[in-house]
Amino acid sequence: MKLFTVFLSAASILGSLVASAQSGTIMGKVTDSYGHPVELAAISLPQLKMGMSADSLGYYRITGVPNGHWKIQSTSMGYKSWLGHVDVSDSVVVIHDIVLEASKASLNEVVVSGTMKEVSKLDSPVPVEVYTSKFFRANPTPSVFDALQNINGVRPQLNCNVCSTGDIHINGLEGPYTMILIDGMPIVSGLSTVYGLSGIPQSLIERVEIVKGPASTLYGSEAVGGLINIITKNPSTAPVLSADVFSTSWAEVNADLAAKFKVGEKAHSLVGVNYFNYQNPVDNDNDGFTDITLQNRISVFNKWSFQRKENRVLSMAARYVYEDRWGGQMNWNRSYRGGDEVYGESIYTKRWEYFGTYQLPFKENITFMFSANGHDQNSVYGTTLYNANQYVGFGQLSWNKQIKRHDLLAGLAYRYTYYDDNTPATRSFEEPGRNKVSHTNLPGVFVQDEITLNENNKVLLGLRYDYNSLHGSILTPRINYKWNSPDKNNVLRLSIGNGYRVANVFTEDHAALTGSRDVVFVTELKPETSWNGNVNFVKKIFMSNGGMVGLDATGFYTYFDNKIIADYDTDANKIIYDNLSGHAVSKGISLNVDIALPNGLKFLLGGTAMDVYSKQGGTKIRQLFTEQFTGVWNVGYAFRSLGLTVDYTGNLYGPMRLPLLSDADPRRENSPWWSIQNIQLTKSAGKGLEIFGGVKNLLNWTPNKGNPFIIARAHDPFDKNVVFDNNGQAVVTAENPYGLTFDPSYVFGPNQGIRGFLGIRYNLYK
Repeated sequence: MKLFTVFLSAASILGSLVASAQSGTIMGKVTDSYGHPVELAAISLPQLKMGMSADSLGYYRITGVPNGHWKIQSTSMGYKSWLGHVDVSDSVVVIHDIVLEASKASLNEVVVSGTMKEVSKLDSPVPVEVYTSKFFRANPTPSVFDALQNINGVRPQLNCNVCSTGDIHINGLEGPYTMILIDGMPIVSGLSTVYGLSGIPQSLIERVEIVKGPASTLYGSEAVGGLINIITKNPSTAPVLSADVFSTSWAEVNADLAAKFKVGEKAHSLVGVNYFNYQNPVDNDNDGFTDITLQNRISVFNKWSFQRKENRVLSMAARYVYEDRWGGQMNWNRSYRGGDEVYGESIYTKRWEYFGTYQLPFKENITFMFSANGHDQNSVYGTTLYNANQYVGFGQLSWNKQIKRHDLLAGLAYRYTYYDDNTPATRSFEEPGRNKVSHTNLPGVFVQDEITLNENNKVLLGLRYDYNSLHGSILTPRINYKWNSPDKNNVLRLSIGNGYRVANVFTEDHAALTGSRDVVFVTELKPETSWNGNVNFVKKIFMSNGGMVGLDATGFYTYFDNKIIADYDTDANKIIYDNLSGHAVSKGISLNVDIALPNGLKFLLGGTAMDVYSKQGGTKIRQLFTEQFTGVWNVGYAFRSLGLTVDYTGNLYGPMRLPLLSDADPRRENSPWWSIQNIQLTKSAGKGLEIFGGVKNLLNWTPNKGNPFIIARAHDPFDKNVVFDNNGQAVVTAENPYGLTFDPSYVFGPNQGIRGFLGIRYNLYK
């Protein structure tokens, strides 16, 4: 019956095409050697510069194909490239099915993050993890920030129980050590690290590349712990129309819409909109505060691709985000904003971005990358006003040349940052009442040589010099070595590199603004420096029944000088910032296991064990908010005869050290083991339509379990009933038996319990 339905559909399409006397059409299905559909396989006619991607069931259709005998090519991650021929004539539909063979080189997709140039993942001397849009669809979320929760060694960390701000930790290092790139450009940094990952439409994401370990040699400051590069879809190969809409039983609504269109013969444009709305205050832990932040967010994205002469491409994109979020006491409304009657944290964010890449029309491979962004934040945390503006301009010229065994990359970069706020960070002591706006100029030059010693050995040498207008000269070298077995089923990578970071506390650490603690700077903060060593081993095992097992193991060690640590322990009423006089270390091991069986069952399992601490005066102190173990899993099974897929995803975290306010504070000093688990069913309804639904947080875990409370003195957020001694310390009284002040910084996991979700996903291909 299914074959008959496909035949009728093909016949119907054929009849309509003949009747309207349109140009020729090529259509078919892409499968693997077992007959399983290959989702999102790329199909192209290279002589005509035409192409598209297969839908979720492997079907494709290319219309408007001129008469003739043409080459047809198909590629997909994990498969060998396929090349064939097809004859096309007017008003005829050619049914051309494609069978792809699994590649013994395994995941040989192109990556750019490790070396700043296109190279296959297998050949890259720098280990790069790649996660496609299909991976993220196994657990749909309203933002990229939430989507990263099921990647091994990467953890979205919430920093405030009230307004749900957060950052991304890689291998235990805090968010400011992670650089966020969009299409290879440093778009999300500084002020936007708190909110910048919200509102990137997931319908526009082609893949996410992650480099764990220092990347400052190529990307400069902030890439100390690693980088996350969000690659957006190519307008020329994206679906004509796509939609991804879902809602939850908590009344959250998220919609991702995208459409592409063609202008002339050589210009393609992709437009996307993300809308997220949550306006349902919930207080399941009965502390009088909203469990999660209420949000109203819209993001608009537009990307253009222009095909120039000699196949040189000009790509440009722009994004605008507006968000209104608040959290606080359940009876808060806008009339209380900034007052001390009802506590609330309210943030209005306006953000714009513009970036692009142009390959210059020279014989040499010279590329110019540029970006500019502005971030305007109008926020109130109780009675504390924080208004800030940041503008960043970036330009980079890079040259790539291959000379025999040497693959050279050199470049010039310049980054300008304007920053102004109403905090002591920009206060002018020479002219009281006026701000001293921060202007940072950061020119840099880098060079890299990737040397192919032979078919099995490569060495990469890199060096970068930056001149920070506030802190002077900074030099960051690195060296990488890669060995692979002749069959390329075993790969060993070794690396060592230097990194640096210039800190801005108020833009990076939300705890400096919220709660009743005073912020204290002991001295002027100096740039942090670090050295990192990394060993990575990858092994692919191909089973006789057609299954595959992939192992990816990594050991890492990072040593910090001048590390800036927020001290919550010395004084319960203060957060003290200073450069560490000793040193800090982040070390550990991680393992990813990828299993794909021919019956459609897939496992992606990961675990990371780490030790992150500082040492000063002979005393070792574990870093706050850092687990010693994390595990993730993604288990999927496809019932092909039913068009039904089941995905079971989850994570597991070990105990973290948490900030207490006093010796009498009854909350746990360390968090318990905790886990967030989700299940999803996806039903294919044909012609690019999917219906999906499931349950998030199956265990209904929230951080208040086992704790008398999470937010300290939630009933007295302005400390009106707290008695202080002469040293400013809270005094134990009958009304305040633990001697606490209001503090929402005791947070280590999401505060949203179990909920159901239901959505639809649609992709229309031409």
